[in-house]
Amino acid sequence: MEHLSDYLHVQSIARATMNDLQTFIREGITERDIAGRAEDFMRNRGIETIWYYGIGAFVHVGKRTLISESGRSYEPSDSAVGRDDIVTVDLSPEYRTYWGDHARTFVVRDGRVMEERELRVCDSDFAGGVRMGIALHEAFIDYAKPDKTFEQAYQYSNEMLRRHGYENLDFAGNVGHTIAFHRDDRKYFEQGNTMKLGEARLFTFEPHISRKHGEYGFKREDIYYFDNGKLACL
Repeated sequence: MEHLSDYLHVQSIARATMNDLQTFIREGITERDIAGRAEDFMRNRGIETIWYYGIGAFVHVGKRTLISESGRSYEPSDSAVGRDDIVTVDLSPEYRTYWGDHARTFVVRDGRVMEERELRVCDSDFAGGVRMGIALHEAFIDYAKPDKTFEQAYQYSNEMLRRHGYENLDFAGNVGHTIAFHRDDRKYFEQGNTMKLGEARLFTFEPHISRKHGEYGFKREDIYYFDNGKLACL
Protein backbone atom coordinates (compact mmCIF):
# COMPACT_ATOMS: atom_id res chain seq x y z
CA MET A 1 0.00 0.00 0.00
CA GLU A 2 1.29 3.45 -0.92
CA HIS A 3 2.52 5.46 2.08
CA LEU A 4 1.95 2.56 4.47
CA SER A 5 5.26 3.39 6.16
CA ASP A 6 3.97 6.90 7.00
CA TYR A 7 0.86 5.45 8.59
CA LEU A 8 2.94 2.91 10.49
CA HIS A 9 5.16 5.70 11.76
CA VAL A 10 2.39 7.92 13.11
CA GLN A 11 0.54 4.97 14.64
CA SER A 12 3.75 3.81 16.32
CA ILE A 13 3.95 7.23 18.01
CA ALA A 14 0.37 6.79 19.24
CA ARG A 15 1.23 3.36 20.64
CA ALA A 16 4.36 4.71 22.34
CA THR A 17 2.25 7.47 23.88
CA MET A 18 -0.13 4.90 25.37
CA ASN A 19 2.83 2.99 26.78
CA ASP A 20 4.05 6.19 28.44
CA LEU A 21 0.60 6.86 29.91
CA GLN A 22 0.60 3.34 31.36
CA THR A 23 3.18 4.51 33.91
CA PHE A 24 2.08 8.17 34.13
CA ILE A 25 -1.57 7.60 35.09
CA ARG A 26 -2.07 7.12 38.81
CA GLU A 27 -4.33 8.16 41.66
CA GLY A 28 -4.77 11.93 41.82
CA ILE A 29 -3.85 12.67 38.18
CA THR A 30 -6.56 14.63 36.30
CA GLU A 31 -7.95 14.40 32.79
CA ARG A 32 -6.18 17.66 32.02
CA ASP A 33 -2.87 16.24 33.28
CA ILE A 34 -3.24 13.11 31.13
CA ALA A 35 -4.20 15.05 27.99
CA GLY A 36 -1.28 17.43 28.46
CA ARG A 37 1.19 14.60 28.99
CA ALA A 38 -0.02 12.74 25.90
CA GLU A 39 0.11 15.79 23.65
CA ASP A 40 3.58 16.79 24.91
CA PHE A 41 4.84 13.24 24.34
CA MET A 42 3.57 13.23 20.75
CA ARG A 43 4.94 16.71 19.98
CA ASN A 44 8.35 15.67 21.27
CA ARG A 45 8.30 12.85 18.69
CA GLY A 46 7.53 15.06 15.72
CA ILE A 47 3.74 15.36 15.77
CA GLU A 48 2.95 18.94 14.78
CA THR A 49 -0.72 18.67 13.79
CA ILE A 50 -3.83 16.92 15.08
CA TRP A 51 -6.55 15.81 12.68
CA TYR A 52 -9.51 15.59 15.11
CA TYR A 53 -10.63 19.18 15.88
CA GLY A 54 -7.21 19.92 17.39
CA ILE A 55 -7.82 17.40 20.21
CA GLY A 56 -4.69 15.27 20.45
CA ALA A 57 -5.90 13.26 23.44
CA PHE A 58 -9.58 12.69 24.20
CA VAL A 59 -9.54 11.71 27.91
CA HIS A 60 -12.33 10.71 30.30
CA VAL A 61 -12.02 9.54 33.91
CA GLY A 62 -14.42 7.54 36.06
CA LYS A 63 -18.11 7.80 35.25
CA ARG A 64 -17.25 10.39 32.59
CA THR A 65 -16.11 7.40 30.49
CA LEU A 66 -19.80 7.00 29.59
CA ILE A 67 -19.70 10.33 27.76
CA SER A 68 -19.66 10.20 23.98
CA GLU A 69 -19.22 13.62 22.43
CA SER A 70 -17.80 15.35 19.40
CA GLY A 71 -14.35 16.91 19.55
CA ARG A 72 -16.01 20.18 18.55
CA SER A 73 -17.04 20.73 22.18
CA TYR A 74 -14.59 18.60 24.20
CA GLU A 75 -12.52 20.07 27.02
CA PRO A 76 -10.54 17.89 29.46
CA SER A 77 -11.84 18.31 32.99
CA ASP A 78 -10.14 18.45 36.36
CA SER A 79 -11.73 15.14 37.36
CA ALA A 80 -9.05 13.17 39.18
CA VAL A 81 -8.27 9.47 38.97
CA GLY A 82 -9.39 7.59 42.06
CA ARG A 83 -7.62 4.75 43.86
CA ASP A 84 -9.74 2.21 41.98
CA ASP A 85 -10.89 3.80 38.75
CA ILE A 86 -11.02 3.74 34.97
CA VAL A 87 -9.64 6.05 32.26
CA THR A 88 -10.28 6.12 28.50
CA VAL A 89 -7.81 7.81 26.14
CA ASP A 90 -8.27 8.33 22.39
CA LEU A 91 -5.32 9.77 20.42
CA SER A 92 -5.49 11.56 17.04
CA PRO A 93 -1.97 12.47 15.86
CA GLU A 94 -1.23 13.54 12.29
CA TYR A 95 2.13 13.24 10.52
CA ARG A 96 2.60 14.81 7.07
CA THR A 97 -1.19 14.56 6.44
CA TYR A 98 -1.26 10.88 7.55
CA TRP A 99 -3.45 10.01 10.52
CA GLY A 100 -2.92 7.90 13.57
CA ASP A 101 -5.96 6.83 15.62
CA HIS A 102 -5.60 4.76 18.76
CA ALA A 103 -7.70 4.30 21.92
CA ARG A 104 -7.31 2.27 25.07
CA THR A 105 -8.97 1.87 28.45
CA PHE A 106 -6.78 1.95 31.56
CA VAL A 107 -7.90 0.25 34.76
CA VAL A 108 -6.47 1.70 37.97
CA ARG A 109 -6.29 -0.55 41.01
CA ASP A 110 -4.71 0.44 44.32
CA GLY A 111 -3.59 3.68 42.66
CA ARG A 112 -1.73 2.24 39.68
CA VAL A 113 -2.61 1.15 36.14
CA MET A 114 -2.97 -2.59 35.71
CA GLU A 115 -1.26 -4.28 32.77
CA GLU A 116 -3.46 -5.92 30.16
CA ARG A 117 -2.19 -9.40 31.04
CA GLU A 118 -3.42 -8.80 34.61
CA LEU A 119 -6.86 -7.77 33.34
CA ARG A 120 -7.24 -11.05 31.45
CA VAL A 121 -7.47 -12.93 34.77
CA CYS A 122 -8.87 -10.21 37.05
CA ASP A 123 -12.42 -10.68 38.38
CA SER A 124 -13.89 -7.16 38.26
CA ASP A 125 -16.41 -5.22 36.19
CA PHE A 126 -13.62 -2.95 34.94
CA ALA A 127 -11.56 -5.89 33.73
CA GLY A 128 -14.67 -7.49 32.21
CA GLY A 129 -15.34 -4.39 30.11
CA VAL A 130 -11.77 -4.32 28.82
CA ARG A 131 -11.98 -8.04 27.98
CA MET A 132 -15.21 -7.40 26.08
CA GLY A 133 -13.42 -4.77 24.00
CA ILE A 134 -10.63 -7.22 23.23
CA ALA A 135 -13.17 -9.90 22.31
CA LEU A 136 -14.94 -7.50 19.93
CA HIS A 137 -11.70 -6.78 18.09
CA GLU A 138 -10.83 -10.47 17.87
CA ALA A 139 -14.30 -11.24 16.48
CA PHE A 140 -14.05 -8.34 14.03
CA ILE A 141 -10.71 -9.62 12.72
CA ASP A 142 -12.27 -13.04 12.08
CA TYR A 143 -15.41 -11.57 10.50
CA ALA A 144 -13.98 -8.83 8.29
CA LYS A 145 -13.49 -9.73 4.64
CA PRO A 146 -12.99 -7.43 1.63
CA ASP A 147 -16.49 -8.21 0.31
CA LYS A 148 -18.26 -7.47 3.62
CA THR A 149 -19.91 -4.06 3.88
CA PHE A 150 -19.48 -1.47 6.58
CA GLU A 151 -23.15 -1.94 7.41
CA GLN A 152 -22.76 -5.71 7.85
CA ALA A 153 -19.78 -5.28 10.18
CA TYR A 154 -21.74 -2.68 12.15
CA GLN A 155 -24.71 -5.04 12.52
CA TYR A 156 -22.45 -7.95 13.49
CA SER A 157 -20.69 -5.91 16.20
CA ASN A 158 -23.89 -4.55 17.72
CA GLU A 159 -25.47 -8.01 17.78
CA MET A 160 -22.41 -9.34 19.63
CA LEU A 161 -22.72 -6.53 22.15
CA ARG A 162 -26.41 -7.28 22.67
CA ARG A 163 -25.76 -11.00 23.21
CA HIS A 164 -23.20 -10.26 25.92
CA GLY A 165 -25.26 -7.65 27.76
CA TYR A 166 -23.42 -4.57 26.48
CA GLU A 167 -24.49 -1.52 24.49
CA ASN A 168 -22.95 0.87 21.96
CA LEU A 169 -22.41 4.33 23.51
CA ASP A 170 -21.24 6.21 20.43
CA PHE A 171 -23.17 9.47 20.03
CA ALA A 172 -23.51 8.83 16.29
CA GLY A 173 -24.13 5.10 16.72
CA ASN A 174 -21.12 3.92 14.72
CA VAL A 175 -18.21 1.61 15.64
CA GLY A 176 -15.43 3.02 13.44
CA HIS A 177 -14.58 4.91 10.27
CA THR A 178 -12.30 5.07 7.27
CA ILE A 179 -8.96 6.85 7.50
CA ALA A 180 -9.08 9.86 5.20
CA PHE A 181 -7.14 13.05 4.50
CA HIS A 182 -10.03 15.33 5.45
CA ARG A 183 -12.13 14.83 8.57
CA ASP A 184 -15.45 15.23 6.75
CA ASP A 185 -14.55 12.58 4.16
CA ARG A 186 -14.73 9.69 6.62
CA LYS A 187 -17.13 6.81 5.95
CA TYR A 188 -18.56 5.01 8.97
CA PHE A 189 -19.47 1.58 10.22
CA GLU A 190 -23.15 2.38 10.41
CA GLN A 191 -26.57 1.38 9.17
CA GLY A 192 -27.02 2.13 5.48
CA ASN A 193 -23.35 2.22 4.48
CA THR A 194 -23.09 -0.47 1.80
CA MET A 195 -19.50 0.39 0.88
CA LYS A 196 -17.34 -2.75 0.96
CA LEU A 197 -14.46 -2.96 3.40
CA GLY A 198 -12.11 -3.81 0.54
CA GLU A 199 -12.85 -0.43 -1.05
CA ALA A 200 -11.18 1.38 1.87
CA ARG A 201 -7.43 1.64 2.24
CA LEU A 202 -7.50 1.84 6.02
CA PHE A 203 -10.23 1.97 8.65
CA THR A 204 -10.57 2.05 12.40
CA PHE A 205 -12.58 -0.27 14.59
CA GLU A 206 -13.41 1.56 17.81
CA PRO A 207 -16.53 0.45 19.68
CA HIS A 208 -17.28 2.63 22.71
CA ILE A 209 -19.27 0.35 24.99
CA SER A 210 -20.72 -0.21 28.44
CA ARG A 211 -22.65 -2.89 30.19
CA LYS A 212 -26.37 -2.42 29.68
CA HIS A 213 -27.27 0.47 32.01
CA GLY A 214 -23.71 0.38 33.36
CA GLU A 215 -21.87 3.23 35.08
CA TYR A 216 -18.60 3.10 33.11
CA GLY A 217 -17.56 3.10 29.47
CA PHE A 218 -14.79 1.24 27.64
CA LYS A 219 -12.94 2.10 24.42
CA ARG A 220 -10.45 0.21 22.30
CA GLU A 221 -9.34 1.38 18.87
CA ASP A 222 -6.90 0.16 16.24
CA ILE A 223 -6.43 0.85 12.54
CA TYR A 224 -6.84 -2.07 10.12
CA TYR A 225 -6.19 -2.75 6.45
CA PHE A 226 -6.23 -5.73 4.09
CA ASP A 227 -2.91 -7.31 3.19
CA ASN A 228 -3.46 -9.77 0.30
CA GLY A 229 -7.08 -10.19 1.36
CA LYS A 230 -6.30 -10.79 5.05
CA LEU A 231 -7.07 -8.20 7.72
CA ALA A 232 -3.97 -6.73 9.37
CA CYS A 233 -3.58 -4.30 12.29
CA LEU A 234 -1.50 -1.22 11.59
